[in-house]
Amino acid sequence: DAGVHSKAWYAATCDRKMAEDALYRSNKDGSFLIRKSSGQDSRQPYTLVVFYNRRVYNVPIRFIESTRQYALGREKSGEERFDSVAEIVENHQRTSLVLIDSQNNTKDSTKLKHVVRVS
Repeated sequence: DAGVHSKAWYAATCDRKMAEDALYRSNKDGSFLIRKSSGQDSRQPYTLVVFYNRRVYNVPIRFIESTRQYALGREKSGEERFDSVAEIVENHQRTSLVLIDSQNNTKDSTKLKHVVRVS
């Protein structure tokens, strides 16, 4: 278990569109939730959805079999790894998360500040 099921920020039955709509409604920088990934891939079980600067970012959360840990985004050398998804959230409530816009090739960063519940 990734330590997600009892958390306020985990939207268990939420798809990408519902998550994005909920974050646009919140309209607060740093609003976030975690949903199951659309692809149902065991190597990428969850997605961190973050609102910043009037945009919604979907950041994949990868599960690393060899170490039984989690990491954000595409695999890169020297990446931060965490023992649970809850640790990722706690870490980025304290330290900024880099958000990469692949379409416009821009980088932003924000902390995870506001839990969004999907109704």
